[in-house]
Amino acid sequence: MKVKEVADLVGISVRTLHYYDEIGLLTPDTVTESGYRLYSDDNLELLQQILFFREMGLPLKKIKAIVSDPSFDRLEALELHRNMLLEKRTRIDKMIATLDKTIRHVKGEIEMTNAEKFEGFDFSRNPYEQEARERWGDEAVDRSKAKLGSMSKAEQEALGEEMNAIYRKLASLRHESPASEAAQDAIREWFELLNRMGHYSLDAFKGLGQMYVDDVRFTKNIDQFGEGLAVFMRDAMAVFADNGKKQAGQ
Repeated sequence: MKVKEVADLVGISVRTLHYYDEIGLLTPDTVTESGYRLYSDDNLELLQQILFFREMGLPLKKIKAIVSDPSFDRLEALELHRNMLLEKRTRIDKMIATLDKTIRHVKGEIEMTNAEKFEGFDFSRNPYEQEARERWGDEAVDRSKAKLGSMSKAEQEALGEEMNAIYRKLASLRHESPASEAAQDAIREWFELLNRMGHYSLDAFKGLGQMYVDDVRFTKNIDQFGEGLAVFMRDAMAVFADNGKKQAGQ
């Protein structure tokens, strides 16, 4: 299949497939003399596995490492993903049941206990925390959590509004060069805000920007402020970090 046919079949962009090829994640088995990429059935099976991992929230670098490992067991990965989805479905079903009960409770049809009002909620696991620990270490994450935990609810809400304001500012600039003065001023605000919550070196800041693109969870949340914002922020953060290191003589 040609790249456009694969893109239409799967529902992703041709640009995404080209990018997967560029980073060595999914290289088509054949490239014609005229430069057409031709994808085999094996390529499509690998693409399916990549998209399963993407849906789980794994960054592309980690996916590449997993599928390139000689010990990688595709069946085991598929079964694991199925189990994760079943667990997720169970939680969602519980929350739907709680919503249905709450609607009936609000209508006066039934009474709910306090315990019943919160069935299905589970905030014990943070999907980002382990990944952050692996990238930047426990100490930085613990400092950030301690800082946030010491804030009052009002302070946390104010911080959230400040973060959203910076997102909106960057979204309004996303069609400019990420190296422009306006973009760099805005991304400096982002760097300073993050460092009020924890400690991000220039390298960590640049790595975080890359995660905004590699991790579909970040991309989806950030692009709510404007399509393409995650990519723009990644590029602006990379420019900011590289310039900062140059100025420091690193």
